[in-house]
Amino acid sequence: MAASGIVVLGTEQQAAWGRRELPPVEKLPAGLWSVPVPIPDNPLRYTLTYLIPGDTGVVVVDPGWNDDETWAALLAGLGTAGFGLGDVIGLVATHVHPDHHGLSLRLRAETGAWIAMHPAERDSMPQRFGVTTPEKRHAGMTRILRISGASDEEIDGLLGGGDGRGEPDFRMAEPDVLLEDGDPVPLPGRRIRTVWTPGHTPGHICLAEEDARLILTGDHVLPRISPNIGLGPVQDAEPLSAFLASLSKVAAYDDHDVLPAHEYRFRGLAARTSELIAHHEERCRELVAVVRSAGEPTMWETAKALTWSRPWEEIGRMRFAALGETAAHVQYLVHRGDLAWAPPAVPDGPARVRVAA
Repeated sequence: MAASGIVVLGTEQQAAWGRRELPPVEKLPAGLWSVPVPIPDNPLRYTLTYLIPGDTGVVVVDPGWNDDETWAALLAGLGTAGFGLGDVIGLVATHVHPDHHGLSLRLRAETGAWIAMHPAERDSMPQRFGVTTPEKRHAGMTRILRISGASDEEIDGLLGGGDGRGEPDFRMAEPDVLLEDGDPVPLPGRRIRTVWTPGHTPGHICLAEEDARLILTGDHVLPRISPNIGLGPVQDAEPLSAFLASLSKVAAYDDHDVLPAHEYRFRGLAARTSELIAHHEERCRELVAVVRSAGEPTMWETAKALTWSRPWEEIGRMRFAALGETAAHVQYLVHRGDLAWAPPAVPDGPARVRVAA
């Protein structure tokens, strides 16, 4: 079901979403193309990659997950659009999550294309913090879960036990081009402006095609899903504040068709951003009520008591994202003065939160 206040433009995409199928490759206004590429074993199912042709070649936006099936879908989409690998001159990552930026390394190796992203996104990549192996990533996640108050049994259940060996190695391609807010994408024959929209990640960007009135929103604004807003190693102290400000910023593009990275195209950006702002305010009210009822819960206890799209026991590894989103809302509410940090119940124990006096 689409959010109220929007008009669905990608009707075939919406129908395919309902059938849990990949939507078709589609030609869009101004000669852009939408190419769905699968995400293995993920409820999001696919990323909508976009092809933007210019005078000198094609720019690929968010090529997708690093997987052979994804690669095959991208090549097939290029072919349907009448392009080959030799036509690809550049890649833009709206952000570096693996379902967007994972395939960039392989695509650059095959084409020699440049890779562009926001400087804050470059600075947030795992290699900036020494998280270069699955083992180190596993250790970092374990530490975060312990600080949040998860038990050893809960940690093993969430991360699968062990030390992370055998997990995929998400190598992140370094950028060749940095796009600041307002910068043009270097594609002759097009006027595409960078719109910096931090929140989902520190350097998330949208791309506005000014002549055709199109805006590629990545994960910042989706028609039905609220993107995860979680704390990270280089996130602003209040990523939720940044996200809410970014929503207000893109509401000015209400006369643009919205091309998101998941689900389906729509129009009605101002209405959708208003819904998302209202959703997070309601979430804040629920969180304060949970904390008031619990007394001084840990972050894990708080997240577990909140309402999610499915029962806590059924969301599997997405509990890690849920925990990060809970922490972002708690941080926002602490800075707003509604909540306060409480001392650990035991020395070196997990952090706790309480309603502010």
